[in-house]
Amino acid sequence: MKLIIQPGDGTAPLIKAIKKARKSVEIVIFRFNQVELEKALIDAVERGVFVHALIAFTNRGGEETLRKLEMRFLAKGITVARTADDLVRYHGKMMLIDRKELFVLAYNFTHLDMDRSRSFGIATKNRDLVQEAGKLFDCDTKRQPYKAGCAKFIVSPVNARQQLTAFLKGAKQELMIYDVKVSDRAILRVLEERYRAGVRIRVIGEIARTKELAVRRLQGMRLHARVIVRDCKTAFLGSQSLRKLELESRREVGIIVGGAKVVNAIGGIFEEDWKHSAPVKAGRKQAETQARERVARKMVKAAKKKMPVAPVVKQVVTALKKQANLPVDHKHVKKAVETEVRAALNKAVKKAAMKVVHEGGEEVH
Repeated sequence: MKLIIQPGDGTAPLIKAIKKARKSVEIVIFRFNQVELEKALIDAVERGVFVHALIAFTNRGGEETLRKLEMRFLAKGITVARTADDLVRYHGKMMLIDRKELFVLAYNFTHLDMDRSRSFGIATKNRDLVQEAGKLFDCDTKRQPYKAGCAKFIVSPVNARQQLTAFLKGAKQELMIYDVKVSDRAILRVLEERYRAGVRIRVIGEIARTKELAVRRLQGMRLHARVIVRDCKTAFLGSQSLRKLELESRREVGIIVGGAKVVNAIGGIFEEDWKHSAPVKAGRKQAETQARERVARKMVKAAKKKMPVAPVVKQVVTALKKQANLPVDHKHVKKAVETEVRAALNKAVKKAAMKVVHEGGEEVH
Protein backbone atom coordinates (compact mmCIF):
# COMPACT_ATOMS: atom_id res chain seq x y z
CA MET A 1 0.00 0.00 0.00
CA LYS A 2 1.31 3.44 -0.94
CA LEU A 3 0.27 6.94 0.05
CA ILE A 4 0.05 9.72 -2.55
CA ILE A 5 0.41 13.26 -1.19
CA GLN A 6 -0.73 16.43 -2.93
CA PRO A 7 0.72 18.85 -3.64
CA GLY A 8 3.99 17.13 -4.30
CA ASP A 9 3.48 13.78 -6.00
CA GLY A 10 1.46 15.20 -8.89
CA THR A 11 0.63 12.81 -11.74
CA ALA A 12 3.82 10.71 -11.41
CA PRO A 13 2.35 7.76 -9.42
CA LEU A 14 -0.61 7.47 -11.81
CA ILE A 15 1.47 7.73 -14.96
CA LYS A 16 3.94 5.17 -13.65
CA ALA A 17 1.12 2.73 -12.98
CA ILE A 18 -0.44 3.28 -16.42
CA LYS A 19 2.91 2.63 -18.09
CA LYS A 20 3.14 -0.70 -16.26
CA ALA A 21 -0.36 -1.80 -17.31
CA ARG A 22 -0.37 -4.91 -19.51
CA LYS A 23 -4.07 -5.66 -20.01
CA SER A 24 -6.35 -2.88 -18.80
CA VAL A 25 -6.69 0.58 -17.31
CA GLU A 26 -10.08 1.56 -15.92
CA ILE A 27 -10.51 5.13 -14.72
CA VAL A 28 -13.40 7.09 -13.20
CA ILE A 29 -13.40 10.78 -14.03
CA PHE A 30 -15.26 13.75 -12.55
CA ARG A 31 -12.83 16.50 -13.58
CA PHE A 32 -9.83 16.13 -15.87
CA ASN A 33 -7.34 18.55 -17.43
CA GLN A 34 -3.95 16.85 -17.01
CA VAL A 35 -2.36 16.63 -20.48
CA GLU A 36 0.41 14.31 -19.30
CA LEU A 37 -2.11 11.86 -17.87
CA GLU A 38 -4.18 11.95 -21.05
CA LYS A 39 -1.08 11.19 -23.11
CA ALA A 40 -0.24 8.23 -20.84
CA LEU A 41 -3.72 6.77 -21.40
CA ILE A 42 -3.40 7.20 -25.18
CA ASP A 43 0.06 5.62 -25.17
CA ALA A 44 -1.39 2.64 -23.29
CA VAL A 45 -4.01 2.14 -26.02
CA GLU A 46 -1.33 2.29 -28.69
CA ARG A 47 0.60 -0.54 -27.07
CA GLY A 48 -2.52 -2.71 -26.90
CA VAL A 49 -3.88 -2.03 -23.42
CA PHE A 50 -7.65 -1.80 -23.08
CA VAL A 51 -8.41 1.62 -21.59
CA HIS A 52 -11.93 2.20 -20.32
CA ALA A 53 -12.98 5.63 -18.99
CA LEU A 54 -16.16 6.13 -17.00
CA ILE A 55 -16.94 9.84 -17.17
CA ALA A 56 -19.42 11.76 -15.01
CA PHE A 57 -22.59 12.85 -16.79
CA THR A 58 -22.13 16.39 -15.45
CA ASN A 59 -20.29 18.74 -13.14
CA ARG A 60 -20.90 22.40 -12.52
CA GLY A 61 -19.54 24.54 -15.32
CA GLY A 62 -17.67 21.66 -16.92
CA GLU A 63 -20.19 19.57 -18.82
CA GLU A 64 -18.98 20.88 -22.17
CA THR A 65 -15.42 20.07 -21.16
CA LEU A 66 -16.45 16.53 -20.21
CA ARG A 67 -18.10 15.97 -23.60
CA LYS A 68 -14.99 17.25 -25.40
CA LEU A 69 -12.88 14.89 -23.30
CA GLU A 70 -15.11 12.00 -24.33
CA MET A 71 -14.66 12.86 -28.01
CA ARG A 72 -10.88 13.11 -27.69
CA PHE A 73 -10.74 9.78 -25.88
CA LEU A 74 -12.95 8.06 -28.46
CA ALA A 75 -10.84 9.44 -31.32
CA LYS A 76 -7.75 7.83 -29.75
CA GLY A 77 -9.30 4.42 -29.19
CA ILE A 78 -10.23 4.78 -25.53
CA THR A 79 -13.53 3.12 -24.65
CA VAL A 80 -15.85 5.64 -23.01
CA ALA A 81 -18.92 5.17 -20.83
CA ARG A 82 -20.97 7.88 -19.22
CA THR A 83 -22.43 7.57 -15.73
CA ALA A 84 -26.17 7.50 -15.19
CA ASP A 85 -28.01 10.61 -14.04
CA ASP A 86 -29.96 9.00 -11.21
CA LEU A 87 -27.77 10.59 -8.53
CA VAL A 88 -27.00 14.28 -8.01
CA ARG A 89 -23.34 13.74 -8.87
CA TYR A 90 -20.95 10.93 -9.73
CA HIS A 91 -18.05 12.38 -7.80
CA GLY A 92 -15.81 9.38 -7.08
CA LYS A 93 -12.20 9.25 -8.30
CA MET A 94 -10.45 5.91 -8.79
CA MET A 95 -8.35 3.92 -11.22
CA LEU A 96 -7.78 0.18 -11.67
CA ILE A 97 -4.68 -1.30 -13.29
CA ASP A 98 -5.02 -4.84 -14.73
CA ARG A 99 -7.63 -5.49 -12.02
CA LYS A 100 -4.65 -5.99 -9.70
CA GLU A 101 -3.96 -2.52 -8.33
CA LEU A 102 -6.45 0.09 -7.15
CA PHE A 103 -5.98 3.84 -6.81
CA VAL A 104 -8.56 5.63 -4.65
CA LEU A 105 -8.16 9.38 -4.70
CA ALA A 106 -9.51 12.32 -2.74
CA TYR A 107 -8.57 14.64 -5.62
CA ASN A 108 -9.55 15.13 -9.24
CA PHE A 109 -7.26 14.75 -12.23
CA THR A 110 -6.67 18.51 -12.40
CA HIS A 111 -3.81 20.96 -11.87
CA LEU A 112 -5.79 22.76 -9.16
CA ASP A 113 -6.24 19.62 -7.08
CA MET A 114 -2.76 18.21 -7.62
CA ASP A 115 -0.60 21.34 -7.65
CA ARG A 116 -2.33 23.79 -5.31
CA SER A 117 -4.47 21.73 -2.93
CA ARG A 118 -3.87 19.51 0.07
CA SER A 119 -5.15 16.08 -0.76
CA PHE A 120 -4.23 12.41 -0.71
CA GLY A 121 -4.58 9.16 -2.57
CA ILE A 122 -4.00 5.48 -1.82
CA ALA A 123 -2.58 2.79 -4.11
CA THR A 124 -3.32 -0.75 -2.95
CA LYS A 125 -3.13 -4.31 -4.25
CA ASN A 126 -5.43 -5.66 -1.54
CA ARG A 127 -7.45 -8.33 -3.34
CA ASP A 128 -10.75 -7.62 -1.60
CA LEU A 129 -10.57 -3.89 -2.28
CA VAL A 130 -9.50 -4.38 -5.90
CA GLN A 131 -12.32 -6.86 -6.57
CA GLU A 132 -14.90 -4.62 -4.94
CA ALA A 133 -13.72 -1.60 -6.94
CA GLY A 134 -13.95 -3.67 -10.11
CA LYS A 135 -17.51 -4.67 -9.24
CA LEU A 136 -18.47 -1.03 -8.68
CA PHE A 137 -16.86 0.00 -11.96
CA ASP A 138 -18.77 -2.69 -13.84
CA CYS A 139 -22.08 -1.75 -12.20
CA ASP A 140 -21.72 1.97 -12.84
CA THR A 141 -20.51 1.40 -16.39
CA LYS A 142 -23.50 -0.81 -17.16
CA ARG A 143 -25.84 1.37 -15.05
CA GLN A 144 -26.77 -1.53 -12.84
CA PRO A 145 -27.43 -1.45 -9.07
CA TYR A 146 -24.35 -1.91 -6.89
CA LYS A 147 -24.51 -3.93 -3.68
CA ALA A 148 -21.69 -3.42 -1.21
CA GLY A 149 -19.63 -6.50 -0.44
CA CYS A 150 -16.64 -5.13 1.49
CA ALA A 151 -16.95 -3.10 4.70
CA LYS A 152 -13.69 -1.25 4.03
CA PHE A 153 -14.75 -0.11 0.57
CA ILE A 154 -16.96 2.92 1.21
CA VAL A 155 -19.51 3.84 -1.44
CA SER A 156 -22.12 6.58 -1.26
CA PRO A 157 -25.04 6.29 -1.04
CA VAL A 158 -24.84 2.50 -0.54
CA ASN A 159 -22.89 1.94 2.69
CA ALA A 160 -21.12 5.23 3.42
CA ARG A 161 -23.31 6.47 6.25
CA GLN A 162 -23.32 3.11 8.03
CA GLN A 163 -19.60 2.46 7.74
CA LEU A 164 -18.35 5.98 8.43
CA THR A 165 -20.64 6.31 11.45
CA ALA A 166 -19.25 3.04 12.82
CA PHE A 167 -15.72 4.20 12.03
CA LEU A 168 -16.17 7.42 14.01
CA LYS A 169 -17.91 5.68 16.89
CA GLY A 170 -14.93 3.34 17.17
CA ALA A 171 -12.57 6.18 18.15
CA LYS A 172 -11.16 5.76 21.66
CA GLN A 173 -8.45 8.41 21.84
CA GLU A 174 -8.25 10.75 18.85
CA LEU A 175 -9.77 11.78 15.53
CA MET A 176 -7.87 13.92 13.04
CA ILE A 177 -10.16 15.10 10.27
CA TYR A 178 -9.57 16.87 6.98
CA ASP A 179 -12.95 17.92 5.58
CA VAL A 180 -14.13 20.82 3.45
CA LYS A 181 -17.44 20.90 5.35
CA VAL A 182 -18.68 18.59 8.12
CA SER A 183 -22.40 19.32 8.35
CA ASP A 184 -24.42 16.09 8.55
CA ARG A 185 -26.48 16.27 11.73
CA ALA A 186 -26.19 12.61 12.65
CA ILE A 187 -22.43 12.69 12.12
CA LEU A 188 -22.15 15.86 14.23
CA ARG A 189 -23.98 14.12 17.06
CA VAL A 190 -21.52 11.22 16.88
CA LEU A 191 -18.55 13.60 16.99
CA GLU A 192 -20.01 15.47 19.96
CA GLU A 193 -20.65 12.19 21.78
CA ARG A 194 -17.08 11.05 21.16
CA TYR A 195 -15.78 14.42 22.38
CA ARG A 196 -17.77 14.10 25.60
CA ALA A 197 -16.35 10.57 25.98
CA GLY A 198 -12.85 12.06 26.07
CA VAL A 199 -11.77 11.62 22.46
CA ARG A 200 -9.55 14.43 21.18
CA ILE A 201 -11.05 15.74 17.94
CA ARG A 202 -9.39 18.19 15.58
CA VAL A 203 -10.76 19.32 12.23
CA ILE A 204 -8.87 21.08 9.47
CA GLY A 205 -11.55 22.63 7.29
CA GLU A 206 -15.01 23.63 8.39
CA ILE A 207 -17.64 22.20 10.69
CA ALA A 208 -21.22 23.30 11.24
CA ARG A 209 -22.99 24.06 14.50
CA THR A 210 -20.72 22.76 17.22
CA LYS A 211 -18.58 25.08 19.35
CA GLU A 212 -16.88 22.28 21.29
CA LEU A 213 -14.56 20.85 18.65
CA ALA A 214 -11.21 22.34 17.67
CA VAL A 215 -11.37 23.61 14.09
CA ARG A 216 -8.72 25.32 11.98
CA ARG A 217 -8.57 26.66 8.44
CA LEU A 218 -5.73 25.44 6.28
CA GLN A 219 -3.31 28.22 5.39
CA GLY A 220 -1.12 28.57 2.31
CA MET A 221 -3.03 26.19 0.05
CA ARG A 222 -6.52 25.09 -0.88
CA LEU A 223 -8.10 22.21 1.05
CA HIS A 224 -9.54 19.32 -0.94
CA ALA A 225 -8.81 16.32 1.27
CA ARG A 226 -11.49 14.10 2.81
CA VAL A 227 -9.50 12.09 5.33
CA ILE A 228 -10.05 10.81 8.88
CA VAL A 229 -7.29 9.32 11.02
CA ARG A 230 -8.60 7.29 13.99
CA ASP A 231 -6.42 6.61 17.03
CA CYS A 232 -3.31 6.73 14.82
CA LYS A 233 -4.11 3.18 13.70
CA THR A 234 -6.60 3.37 10.84
CA ALA A 235 -7.63 5.97 8.30
CA PHE A 236 -10.48 6.75 5.95
CA LEU A 237 -9.64 8.40 2.64
CA GLY A 238 -12.10 9.16 -0.13
CA SER A 239 -14.14 11.64 -2.11
CA GLN A 240 -17.01 12.15 0.35
CA SER A 241 -17.25 14.88 2.94
CA LEU A 242 -19.29 14.24 6.06
CA ARG A 243 -22.35 15.95 4.60
CA LYS A 244 -25.80 14.53 4.06
CA LEU A 245 -25.72 15.19 0.33
CA GLU A 246 -22.45 13.32 -0.15
CA LEU A 247 -23.45 10.44 2.08
CA GLU A 248 -26.93 9.91 0.64
CA SER A 249 -27.38 11.50 -2.79
CA ARG A 250 -24.12 11.21 -4.73
CA ARG A 251 -21.73 8.53 -5.90
CA GLU A 252 -18.66 8.87 -3.73
CA VAL A 253 -15.88 6.36 -3.22
CA GLY A 254 -13.47 5.86 -0.33
CA ILE A 255 -11.58 3.20 1.60
CA ILE A 256 -10.61 2.44 5.18
CA VAL A 257 -6.98 1.41 5.54
CA GLY A 258 -4.54 0.33 8.20
CA GLY A 259 -0.79 0.02 8.03
CA ALA A 260 1.42 2.04 10.35
CA LYS A 261 3.50 3.57 7.56
CA VAL A 262 0.57 5.08 5.67
CA VAL A 263 -1.46 6.12 8.72
CA ASN A 264 1.54 7.67 10.46
CA ALA A 265 2.46 9.57 7.31
CA ILE A 266 -1.02 11.09 7.05
CA GLY A 267 -0.98 11.89 10.76
CA GLY A 268 2.40 13.59 10.46
CA ILE A 269 1.22 15.80 7.61
CA PHE A 270 -1.93 16.63 9.60
CA GLU A 271 0.19 17.77 12.55
CA GLU A 272 2.25 20.05 10.30
CA ASP A 273 -0.84 21.45 8.63
CA TRP A 274 -2.45 21.98 12.04
CA LYS A 275 0.53 24.02 13.21
CA HIS A 276 0.27 26.26 10.17
CA SER A 277 -3.51 26.62 10.21
CA ALA A 278 -5.58 29.44 11.66
CA PRO A 279 -8.05 28.74 14.49
CA VAL A 280 -11.70 29.28 13.59
CA LYS A 281 -13.46 31.45 16.17
CA ALA A 282 -17.04 30.73 17.14
CA GLY A 283 -17.99 34.33 16.40
CA ARG A 284 -16.70 34.04 12.87
CA LYS A 285 -18.62 30.80 12.29
CA GLN A 286 -21.79 32.40 13.60
CA ALA A 287 -21.30 35.41 11.33
CA GLU A 288 -20.77 33.11 8.35
CA THR A 289 -23.96 31.20 9.17
CA GLN A 290 -25.95 34.42 9.42
CA ALA A 291 -24.48 35.65 6.13
CA ARG A 292 -25.45 32.40 4.42
CA GLU A 293 -28.98 32.64 5.73
CA ARG A 294 -29.27 36.17 4.36
CA VAL A 295 -28.15 34.86 0.97
CA ALA A 296 -30.74 32.09 1.19
CA ARG A 297 -33.53 34.56 1.90
CA LYS A 298 -32.50 36.68 -1.10
CA MET A 299 -32.45 33.57 -3.28
CA VAL A 300 -35.96 32.61 -2.17
CA LYS A 301 -37.28 36.13 -2.78
CA ALA A 302 -35.78 36.26 -6.27
CA ALA A 303 -37.00 32.77 -7.15
CA LYS A 304 -40.56 33.52 -6.05
CA LYS A 305 -40.83 36.33 -8.59
CA LYS A 306 -39.90 33.98 -11.42
CA MET A 307 -41.81 30.86 -10.40
CA PRO A 308 -44.18 29.83 -13.26
CA VAL A 309 -47.24 29.17 -11.11
CA ALA A 310 -49.92 30.01 -13.69
CA PRO A 311 -49.07 27.21 -16.19
CA VAL A 312 -49.04 24.62 -13.42
CA VAL A 313 -52.36 25.83 -12.03
CA LYS A 314 -53.91 25.80 -15.50
CA GLN A 315 -52.82 22.19 -16.10
CA VAL A 316 -54.12 21.02 -12.73
CA VAL A 317 -57.48 22.79 -13.12
CA THR A 318 -57.89 21.38 -16.64
CA ALA A 319 -57.17 17.87 -15.36
CA LEU A 320 -59.67 18.31 -12.53
CA LYS A 321 -62.34 19.49 -14.94
CA LYS A 322 -61.90 16.36 -17.03
CA GLN A 323 -61.99 14.03 -14.05
CA ALA A 324 -64.77 15.68 -12.00
CA ASN A 325 -68.13 13.93 -12.19
CA LEU A 326 -69.89 16.46 -9.97
CA PRO A 327 -70.63 20.16 -10.50
CA VAL A 328 -67.75 22.27 -9.13
CA ASP A 329 -67.07 25.97 -8.71
CA HIS A 330 -64.14 26.28 -11.09
CA LYS A 331 -63.09 29.69 -9.73
CA HIS A 332 -62.95 28.22 -6.26
CA VAL A 333 -60.99 25.22 -7.54
CA LYS A 334 -58.54 27.49 -9.35
CA LYS A 335 -57.96 29.59 -6.24
CA ALA A 336 -57.48 26.52 -4.05
CA VAL A 337 -55.05 24.92 -6.50
CA GLU A 338 -53.06 28.14 -6.85
CA THR A 339 -52.76 28.45 -3.07
CA GLU A 340 -51.51 24.88 -2.69
CA VAL A 341 -49.09 25.13 -5.64
CA ARG A 342 -47.55 28.35 -4.35
CA ALA A 343 -47.16 26.91 -0.87
CA ALA A 344 -45.47 23.77 -2.21
CA LEU A 345 -43.15 25.73 -4.49
CA ASN A 346 -42.23 28.21 -1.76
CA LYS A 347 -41.36 25.34 0.58
CA ALA A 348 -39.28 23.56 -2.08
CA VAL A 349 -37.41 26.73 -3.08
CA LYS A 350 -36.66 27.63 0.53
CA LYS A 351 -35.38 24.12 1.27
CA ALA A 352 -33.18 24.11 -1.86
CA ALA A 353 -31.78 27.57 -1.11
CA MET A 354 -30.89 26.65 2.47
CA LYS A 355 -29.20 23.45 1.29
CA VAL A 356 -27.12 25.35 -1.27
CA VAL A 357 -25.85 28.03 1.11
CA HIS A 358 -25.31 25.75 4.11
CA GLU A 359 -23.81 22.72 2.38
CA GLY A 360 -21.88 24.70 -0.19
CA GLY A 361 -21.34 24.23 -3.93
CA GLU A 362 -20.42 20.57 -3.98
CA GLU A 363 -19.85 20.56 -7.72
CA VAL A 364 -16.75 22.72 -7.37
CA HIS A 365 -14.84 19.87 -5.76
